[in-house]
Amino acid sequence: MKKIGLTGNIGSGKTTVRKIFEILGVPVYDSDEKAKFLINNNKNLILKIKKEFGENIYSENGKIDKKRLAEIIFNDKNKLEKINSLVHPFVKEDFNKQAGKQNFPYIIKESAILFETGLYKELDINITVYAPEKIRIKRVAERDNTGEEQIKSRIKNQFSDEKKNKLADYIIHNYDDKQVLSQVLRLHDIFKNFK
Repeated sequence: MKKIGLTGNIGSGKTTVRKIFEILGVPVYDSDEKAKFLINNNKNLILKIKKEFGENIYSENGKIDKKRLAEIIFNDKNKLEKINSLVHPFVKEDFNKQAGKQNFPYIIKESAILFETGLYKELDINITVYAPEKIRIKRVAERDNTGEEQIKSRIKNQFSDEKKNKLADYIIHNYDDKQVLSQVLRLHDIFKNFK
C-alpha cells in the first residue's frame, strides 16, 4: 500500500479534495482531526503537553483550551514547533496502525503542515492543493468569519505556496475555472493501479 500525503495552505481547498478521494472509496486519514482527538484523549500526550505548557493549558472539563494554545503557538514559532514535535509521534503511530488495517492500493494522509513538519519524507507521494493567497484569504474570511490580519498570521506559520509546490509530486489547482474533480480523478486513476 502506498502512503500519499495531501496538504495545502489554509483556504486552498484541501478538505474539498479530501472529500472527493473519500467519495471514491479511498481510505483517508485526517491528521489534523486525529491530532485534536489525541491531544484530548491520549493520557501520555496530555502529560507531555501539560509539562511543556503548564497545567492550565487544559480547562476544568479536561479538554485543551484551544484559544489559549492558539495564542501561545501562533505568536511563538518555537512553541508551535514544540507542540508539533510532541503530537507528531502519536499521530504517526496512529496513522501507521490505520494504514495497516486497509485493503486498498493507497491511503491518503491529510495534514495542513505535512511539509513544515517533515512528515512528507515518510510518505511515498505528496500532493499539494494550490490557490493564490488572495483567493485563500477571501475563502477563510467567509468560512471562519475571521479578519484578514488573523488569517495572515496563520499563513505566516505555513510554508509559502512556492515552497510547497516545489516539494510536492503533484499539484491540484483549485481556483477560477480549474476543474478539481477531473484533477483528482486523474490522480486516482494513477494511484489505484499501485501494487
